[in-house]
Amino acid sequence: MIYVLLDGVGDLPHPDLDGKTPLEAANTPILDKIASNGAIGEVISVGKGIAPESDIAVFNMLGYKFKHEDYAGRGVIEAIGIGIDFKDGDLALRGNYSTLDDQEVIIDRRAGRHIEKEDADGIAKEIEEKVKFSNPDTSVVVSPTIGHRVTVRIRNNANKLSSKITNTDPAYSNIGGMGVAKAVGDFLKIEKCLPLEDIEDAKSTANTVNEFSEQTISICKESQINKKRDEQGKKKLSCILLRDAGNKYPDVIPINEKYGMNFSCIV
Repeated sequence: MIYVLLDGVGDLPHPDLDGKTPLEAANTPILDKIASNGAIGEVISVGKGIAPESDIAVFNMLGYKFKHEDYAGRGVIEAIGIGIDFKDGDLALRGNYSTLDDQEVIIDRRAGRHIEKEDADGIAKEIEEKVKFSNPDTSVVVSPTIGHRVTVRIRNNANKLSSKITNTDPAYSNIGGMGVAKAVGDFLKIEKCLPLEDIEDAKSTANTVNEFSEQTISICKESQINKKRDEQGKKKLSCILLRDAGNKYPDVIPINEKYGMNFSCIV
């Protein structure tokens, strides 16, 4: 059995394509053949009125039934997926390296997208070494993945951290650990992380995230890597926009056990 899932293919009609969407205009003979031998239906992957990100949508299209309130959060999924040591009570977030101007306005939320691994890893190492949290029990791991993408794990050895916090990425809301795109304009700045619950755990976690974000901007400004990138005409890695916080290890039946089959995946 082959299961094909087109992730993120939806789009709007464009005048340059005679009013067609990119998918309608594309030459897709194989997909056309599959569709001609199939059936058409509509699926609500997470819930009515929710435009989910890829992670929870793909989970549910594979037969898992997460609602936004019981989902571990994409930060956790990415952290585990790239091998970061993660345990319940840690805080994991996904992030983007982004470029800011002199007024700290976001001018490229993906810092040019194509970032050399050496630069991405180098900035991450600087951040890990130089960020100093007010709570001495707190530490951070910063792990770049592909292009502009980064995963951040914050740990407090004395207390559990809360996932009930807002994103610093102004383009996404945090709804139950799930990122939901917002309608946004230009001239945005990195947002302060705020608690979503009036409890001390959420408040202290939000403060910790803000310490990380503020110090990261300062560290990136002084980085020799960014000075080199500027000389080369490349976008600077000015900050990390954070979203999709999670603080619990997911309780998921492995897909091979769920269906009694051996799965493999090509992405």
